[in-house]
Amino acid sequence: MMKNFALTPNMLAPVGSAFYPKGHAMLMFETEAKAREAAQALEKSHAVTADAVQYISPAALLAQISPTVSDADEPLPSAGTDAATVRAFTALARKGHAALLVAMPDDATRDAVMAVLEAHKPSMAQRYRMLVIEDL
Repeated sequence: MMKNFALTPNMLAPVGSAFYPKGHAMLMFETEAKAREAAQALEKSHAVTADAVQYISPAALLAQISPTVSDADEPLPSAGTDAATVRAFTALARKGHAALLVAMPDDATRDAVMAVLEAHKPSMAQRYRMLVIEDL
């Protein structure tokens, strides 16, 4: 059974403290129902274990993830796209999009997850790796 999201310190960038869950993918879906359907498909496929998936409601995203960018550009502008990516997630959450945070430690897991999601198109999909945010 997938878990509800809870922001932890290891999900923040070391510089700027913006949301940066290294080793995970953030998958946004148009509705909460579509996000839950995608999570069920992932669980049934065994692409990842159920405990590797966290559900993020629009309200949780706005309350926990969006505030991480308030100071992301201080004292210097962000060198990467982490703050801009959080702002994009925030814009979608305000439109009712929900998300799944999926542990994605390697390319094989990425490929398996994205194959399952062919039938459940995310509205936005980003994989966080060391110093790289990859579009999926």
